[in-house]
Amino acid sequence: MKILYLDCGMGAAGDMLTAALLELLPDPDGFVERLNGLGIPGVQFVKEKTVKCGITGTHMHVLIHGEEEGESTHTHEHTHSHDHAEHSHHHDHAHHHSSMADIEHIVRGHLSLPKKVQDDVLAVYELIAEAESHAHGVPVTKIHFHEVGTMDAIADITAVCLMINELHPEEIVVSPVHVGSGQVKCAHGILPVPAPATAYILKDVPMYGGDIQGELCTPTGAALIKHFASRFGPMPVMKTEAIGYGMGQKDFGAANCVRAFLGESRDRTDMVSELSCNVDDMTAEEIGFAMERLFEGGALEVYTVPIGMKKSRPGTLIRVMCREDDREAMITLLFQYTSTIGVREALTRRYVLDRRNETIDTPYGEVHRKVSTGYGVCRRKYEYEDLARIARKEGFSLEDAKQRLEECQ
Repeated sequence: MKILYLDCGMGAAGDMLTAALLELLPDPDGFVERLNGLGIPGVQFVKEKTVKCGITGTHMHVLIHGEEEGESTHTHEHTHSHDHAEHSHHHDHAHHHSSMADIEHIVRGHLSLPKKVQDDVLAVYELIAEAESHAHGVPVTKIHFHEVGTMDAIADITAVCLMINELHPEEIVVSPVHVGSGQVKCAHGILPVPAPATAYILKDVPMYGGDIQGELCTPTGAALIKHFASRFGPMPVMKTEAIGYGMGQKDFGAANCVRAFLGESRDRTDMVSELSCNVDDMTAEEIGFAMERLFEGGALEVYTVPIGMKKSRPGTLIRVMCREDDREAMITLLFQYTSTIGVREALTRRYVLDRRNETIDTPYGEVHRKVSTGYGVCRRKYEYEDLARIARKEGFSLEDAKQRLEECQ
């Protein structure tokens, strides 16, 4: 399985993520030329080799009409509600401010990008707009972005989305995010680190502070991580093929960079929650109905085991396997649809084969099958509905239908 691991031990910003991913590509210079040919209004990407704490990496400059703006400007200093934007027009400058509708017009109407990448860019920007909306207490429709900051952010976000689309990892794992400490100065005053928008985006994401004074994770970096991460945690066991160092603008005592690792993991493991409860007063129909609701709610597996309970009563053990993120929802469903008054939980490491669905052309029409690989094995299983369709039409048994399909391959 192809894995991208992002080490955010010094936080993350849009330019750092761009530079780190760029180093993973076989032709970084050619990709920068492609970025400059996308048609982002007034934007030019410039790649530069740089050294921090003795480590060589890449820094990406985004020039707007030939000038460089730091990433902090497009999120903290120049993101306004509509009223703030009006005030800024009359008292500070006459720059244009872009709404989410304007950004969508740029991304959909002016950039030569695959539809998937356009969708990713707008989804990331929506996370930022929602966070700014929450921080300022105004609707998302009244959030406006400063002209220069908008192009800077669109450049970073577009570059990252396009590279992830081309690298096409099957899983993106991100370390806990170091957000820094202290305070950050912005147009609205002095804010604590992480800034409110960043903190809002990083809800449900493992993050931590430390001794380094300063803002290590920006809203753009946070939104990109939040959108793309499959999960957060330590680096998985993987055979690394490429490593990228994306350098930030500022210098600290530690190397200010995002590290990106691209590699392969032959085998796959993950953690699941096993939720269990015992019941002795439910009918078979009621248990079956509860199982249906649990599967519909996102359970990975639901099964029952006959058990003996106190006072020699026969009962049923109901066990649900689910992802950790779905645990609370599954517990709620167990209480809602079963008669239990208590649910037990155990965290279990699960070893699974990599699975993919494929469609094959046969003399009997299109047939779908699941292919599972890993741990030195490869298994293929035809979809039951396709086997049954062929068996009914041709007068075969299911086994005969499967055999005929195997002979076609």
